[in-house]
Amino acid sequence: MEETTLALLALGMLAAAFLYAAVGHGGASAYLAVMAVAGFAPAEMRPIALQLNVLVSSIATYKFCRAGYFRWRLFWPFAALSVPAAYIGGAITLPTTAYKVVVGLVLLYAAWQLWWTAQRSDESRRTHDVPIGLALAIGAGLGILSGLTGVGGGIFLSPLLLIMGWAGTKETSAVSAPFILVNSLAALTAGFVKNPAMPPDYVWVLMGTVLIGGWLGAEYGSRRFAIPVVRRLLAVVLALAGAKMISV
Repeated sequence: MEETTLALLALGMLAAAFLYAAVGHGGASAYLAVMAVAGFAPAEMRPIALQLNVLVSSIATYKFCRAGYFRWRLFWPFAALSVPAAYIGGAITLPTTAYKVVVGLVLLYAAWQLWWTAQRSDESRRTHDVPIGLALAIGAGLGILSGLTGVGGGIFLSPLLLIMGWAGTKETSAVSAPFILVNSLAALTAGFVKNPAMPPDYVWVLMGTVLIGGWLGAEYGSRRFAIPVVRRLLAVVLALAGAKMISV
């Protein structure tokens, strides 16, 4: 990969890691968007997105848990079945065209979710516990989708927690981060078992950049709210990338 291309790619990953970690996400949908724009092959996109996702979601998990927002009672019902489901999804390789369509739709959904939640600030709302059976079923579905596409599932879990009144904004971020982490690890493990190939050399550069962006973003997000205009700009980028994936 040319140095100029790698530098631009790393810059995009850095920004994505910061913005997503600020809301407790790993950033996989944004990494997929950047790689889609850069013309990456689908076979490369999923494992790279998962590796970067693991790194950034680990940082976000630590930051939000340290800030005191994590709720085990909210986390485990969603994660219990999502982990084995993500492993199954990670072991499945979709045809190239199908993968592009699925990822394109995921990116469009992520764009809508970011735009819709940009102005939400519901820390004052009263929340209630999620029914365990419902959470288990939701987690299983999100796990399969996470493994198939290379996202951790946080872009689907977060709006659901807010819409249903199961968590406030900060609690949602604190639960989404470890949810993304365990799903990404499961899917990445399944992919490696099926195809034990070492990542390309340039991945280490990308990991270094998302480490910086993720640390700064999680530090900011665990103490403040994400800036609405920034989330909406990111939503536009994801929408354009999603449209590009579907049209190819």
